[in-house]
Amino acid sequence: MDLSKIKDKAKELIDKRGGTDALKDDAMELKDIAGKDESLADKAKDAAGALKDPGAPGDDPAAPAAP
Repeated sequence: MDLSKIKDKAKELIDKRGGTDALKDDAMELKDIAGKDESLADKAKDAAGALKDPGAPGDDPAAPAAP
């Protein structure tokens, strides 16, 4: 097992999703979803939708910053 390859692949995936800040935003969003008073199926649907959009809701890491 080559840990260097695993580390490089993880870094590549994190960078592809918008970096560590987007990863933190995703984690907080999933935490909020888990705390909702909904059925497990609804939470799963919300979580799947949240992970399709990296970072906080409405964030677009590919979009240029507004002046």
